[in-house]
Amino acid sequence: MRTNYDVIVIGGGAAGMMAAARAGERGKRVLLLEKNARLGAKLAISGGGRCNILNAEEDEHTLLKHYGMSEQFLYSPFSQFGMRAAYGWFEAHDVPLKVEARKRAFPQSERAQDVVYALTRALAVHGVDVRVRAAVLGFAVQDGRIAGVVVGKEVLSARSYVLATGGVSHPETGSTGEGFAWLTSLGYAIHTPTPRIVPLRSPDAWLKPLAGKTLKGAKVTFFADEKRAFSLRGDVLITHFGLSGPLILNAAGEVADLLQAGAVRARIDTRPELDLGIFEREITSVFDASKNKALKNVFRSVAPAGAAAAILALMPDIDPEKKVHSVTKAERRALAELLKGLSVRISGLMGFDRAVVADGGLSLTDVDTRTMRSRLHPNLHIVGDCLHVSRPSGGYSLQLAWTTGYVAGSHA
Repeated sequence: MRTNYDVIVIGGGAAGMMAAARAGERGKRVLLLEKNARLGAKLAISGGGRCNILNAEEDEHTLLKHYGMSEQFLYSPFSQFGMRAAYGWFEAHDVPLKVEARKRAFPQSERAQDVVYALTRALAVHGVDVRVRAAVLGFAVQDGRIAGVVVGKEVLSARSYVLATGGVSHPETGSTGEGFAWLTSLGYAIHTPTPRIVPLRSPDAWLKPLAGKTLKGAKVTFFADEKRAFSLRGDVLITHFGLSGPLILNAAGEVADLLQAGAVRARIDTRPELDLGIFEREITSVFDASKNKALKNVFRSVAPAGAAAAILALMPDIDPEKKVHSVTKAERRALAELLKGLSVRISGLMGFDRAVVADGGLSLTDVDTRTMRSRLHPNLHIVGDCLHVSRPSGGYSLQLAWTTGYVAGSHA
């Protein structure tokens, strides 16, 4: 292994591997340091193991609007390595992609590990030295420049450095936020991390029997102190701890803000395409066709799949064994109202261990995004989840990693 390097990349995740591979492609002498026993630990579990590798939105302005306040800073790096370039890179490296709903792109194999393999092969092809189980302790600084990285009792030096240690989501994969601590020690102001794309926690016991069920095409309205805040439509995944699924994950940041002000409740309309009167008539029609059957059996025809028993249990005054012909008009109305207004108390957000993405990190104002170079230390480049960039789920996080990593590797 060489001892004289042009570039040292700290962190063997998505952004770090891309940065190292790109720098190696340019003929630079590159060392990639990873504290885990293998590269790409978080990448390998992304998207439930399928890896939502990017979002295939072709209109760059539309794509960048998903990055909120960071949009204005990202036009330069995306002009160098945007969605089309990333899509092409992976296809050229034997990872053919497919595009699904909401323009989410995945490997055709649906194996996140194939993405890790492609990046690992690129590192080898371009002569990048890789050292795993290499826990970096911090930076050595001299005359306003990074002079080296401390690894155990060693100080490893290079001309340039790329910080790609990630954020704090999924700490079991090694994302424990030490890069934020190092940046703080260097004098940077760091935005405190919060889990922004994360499931919601609820204390409601009625959800537990439904864990794993999806309420498809639902409308979810959030209330703060019983005042309507906002509504969203889509699929809702019920878990043993509360609510999840892309719709919920992307609402978590707004819900977190509501929780700061008081009690939060979600109301789930399982049939948002029908107003209450029409839905009640539909239920009546279904019941009329099965008058001599037990309510618990007929209710399955109007309730979400697999959820009938748990929802019916929310109305203890109605006997689920009674014949449908004995169900009163008032009870039918109550059942219709229940299915159009399932109430779920929201007690908080799940932690970083459940977060798909956590924000926090270095402000983009402290980085020259044309090169991803620090404005304080000219030989330090900062990429990926080390940067404070809010974004939804749907491929936007990994695209940020590919873009910032490639740009840093192009200029380090």
